[in-house]
Amino acid sequence: MARTSGPETRRKLLRAAAELFAVKGVDGALTRDITRLAGQSNPSAVQYHFGSRQGLLEAVMADRQVRTEAALAPRLAELLARPEADPPDLRELLAALVAAEATELATVGGRHCLLISAQLSHESGVRTRTPHPTLDGTGYWRLICRVEDCLGALPEPVRLERLDLALTLIGAALGDRARQYLDGTRPLTDEPLFLADLVGMTTALLRAPAPTTTATTPTTAPTPTPPDVPSTAMPSTDTRSTDPHPPGRPQ
Repeated sequence: MARTSGPETRRKLLRAAAELFAVKGVDGALTRDITRLAGQSNPSAVQYHFGSRQGLLEAVMADRQVRTEAALAPRLAELLARPEADPPDLRELLAALVAAEATELATVGGRHCLLISAQLSHESGVRTRTPHPTLDGTGYWRLICRVEDCLGALPEPVRLERLDLALTLIGAALGDRARQYLDGTRPLTDEPLFLADLVGMTTALLRAPAPTTTATTPTTAPTPTPPDVPSTAMPSTDTRSTDPHPPGRPQ
């Protein structure tokens, strides 16, 4: 086996890890399988280059975030440069976020990363306003904060939970599209329509009116409805004979 340099080995491990984390799951991919797919005979290669399996996963996602930041930066700069009298609205912010995320659909490696992100969307830190280290200080996190600013009419718990669920929806939808591309399945919609619909769905989710607790919290527990009971009627005790040939019927 040809000997590879440190940077090249690292790249091979990152590519192999992205594929297996996507296909077998973040919890299902084994370090030895990643090492084997990367063509490395040293079983300690992951530990040497990344410290641990978790370190490898974080490196995969950090690389992905670098690409997303590069795609997002120009549009985000335009939106944030708008005057206070004409701030970007919710749909514009979400469109910028979705467009940047969707650039990963263009490559096999990016599609793998979208499948991984769909598994990790709950770790963003939105619900506690504590960004994951991969997102801390990024334009992506600034954009998320601007999206939250558009939801000021909602109570804070509802606002944060709904925002987290909206990001989960975006991640799941992009992951589903990535899987179709990888599997060779023809999607129902073309990519521009899919992305426009995703922005529209997410905007509608976030703009939904705040719920009212009085309408959704019952004051008393409902009375359970008993299941249908088969008839247990006793057979008739009438001993009169029944004419097997009633009038009007041929005998």
